[in-house]
Amino acid sequence: MTNILLALVDGSTYSKSVCDHAAWAAGRMQAGVDLLHVLDRNAGADKSDLSGSIALGARTALLEELSSLDEQRAKLLQQKGRAILDDARAIIEKAGQKVVGAHLRQGEIVETVIEQEGPASMIMIGKRGEEADFASLRLGANLERFIRSSHKPVFVASRAFKPINTVIVAFDGGASSQRVVDHIARNPLFAGLKIDLVTVGQKNRDSEKALEDAKAILTGAGLEVETTIIAGQPDEVLGKRVEDCGSCLVAMGAYGHSRIRAFVLGSTTSEMLRSCKAPVLLMR
Repeated sequence: MTNILLALVDGSTYSKSVCDHAAWAAGRMQAGVDLLHVLDRNAGADKSDLSGSIALGARTALLEELSSLDEQRAKLLQQKGRAILDDARAIIEKAGQKVVGAHLRQGEIVETVIEQEGPASMIMIGKRGEEADFASLRLGANLERFIRSSHKPVFVASRAFKPINTVIVAFDGGASSQRVVDHIARNPLFAGLKIDLVTVGQKNRDSEKALEDAKAILTGAGLEVETTIIAGQPDEVLGKRVEDCGSCLVAMGAYGHSRIRAFVLGSTTSEMLRSCKAPVLLMR
């Protein structure tokens, strides 16, 4: 099987959603799912030196005990990682899809994923990791690093899976949004889905022509397409669009030449993911 989806699972509340979305995408794309769980080499490590002021004999004993605890912690994390992968495999196989691999790796998560992504056509992750909370910007920083480092589309799963019938495409006419349109036109993932092509900004001759050209590509691929140009803030416009749709996927380029760039990247990434209740497909 040459078409592979790389799904990151970590035991967070989003892991099942990642698996459900991966199974949905794999079925439409006739793809296999490659599972990856990354053990942070520093997870749970106690950086403090508890032995510095202790007498030599006691210090040696303490260091031996700490070393033993570290070994136990490492074994438990390995067992937990294998259990997470087993659960993910069960979810995907129950949905009738094929798991082509299940990998347990240790290292820095972004670097490890980039090393592992080679054969994958898309990376699938959750909006929040196991250690993240909704007030933290750390996940947003990781997502930006994923997008900047990876040459693959990044599919960010929402908290729970819902069957997708519409794709809201945030289109600003830039190179990355053009690549999104080309990707949608070529990929069987989008076959039969309604395409809602949205430009956020002022209506003028250039924006209308760019939108019509994009529509022509998509309709040429046999897709049902609606186009809209709406003035306003991208987060408000797209958020309202998602609410009205109810069951959709948002697709957008990672690097636009308009306000969408500021909306997608940098410190606002986490805010966008927090407020958008739909899965998001990001492409460079």
